[in-house]
Amino acid sequence: MKIASFNINGIKARLSALTDWLDEAQPDVALLQEIKTVDEGFPRETFEERGYNVETHGQKGFNGVAILSKLPLEDVTRGLPGDDEDDHARWIEATVVGARSSIRLCGLYLPNGNPAPGPKYDYKLAWMKRQKARAAELLATEEPFLMAGDYNVIPQDEDAKRPEAWAKDALALPQSRAAFRELLSMGFTEAFRTRVAGPGHYTFWDYQAGAWNRDDGIRIDHFLLSPQAADHLVDVGIDKDIRGREKPSDHVPVWVELDL
Repeated sequence: MKIASFNINGIKARLSALTDWLDEAQPDVALLQEIKTVDEGFPRETFEERGYNVETHGQKGFNGVAILSKLPLEDVTRGLPGDDEDDHARWIEATVVGARSSIRLCGLYLPNGNPAPGPKYDYKLAWMKRQKARAAELLATEEPFLMAGDYNVIPQDEDAKRPEAWAKDALALPQSRAAFRELLSMGFTEAFRTRVAGPGHYTFWDYQAGAWNRDDGIRIDHFLLSPQAADHLVDVGIDKDIRGREKPSDHVPVWVELDL
């Protein structure tokens, strides 16, 4: 089962880029972030024609997450538990049924947190605490699950071309990295780093200042696998070349292949 994550940065603006990639990469499941539309505005027919089941958790103009799946989806829920007043569309869950086993998917768009310090950074850290609490609930079931998406966290200096440029950014502040490490310490596997070591691997390049042409990127899109999901890991990758195409997102797809 090939499961991908892609911050598309506006489904309407990037529809052609997304469908071209889907047709080439053929993921069984795609977790999308920043769809930037209400549920009713999502072009679901485009994906249903390609054999995908579509579930969205949208929001007008910004945020928004979605799941596209060629396999059946069950028990779909929307919103990260823990704060009834949080109206940001940043979290969606569903169980996907594979040939031999099922897995719980958590698609996420973690808050950026800038400017930091400030209320937006406080929200980011509080959101990560809620994510940790939800992760603990899912770990207790001892069933396979993963949490994937745009984490807006640069885990280590090697995950940035110029780490010094991000030292005071919410994506790389010590508290952000510590919260990410706390998640990992619960028993999760950060899929990409199980297979690929060292610097030079990125998932985001800013539109400004020729970042793509200089490969001035950062790695902020991650797959965290529960112990039961990690046992099924076959492969992992970043579809970097997508960033160089016409009207791209500033992110590229990341993916895992699981033997399910």
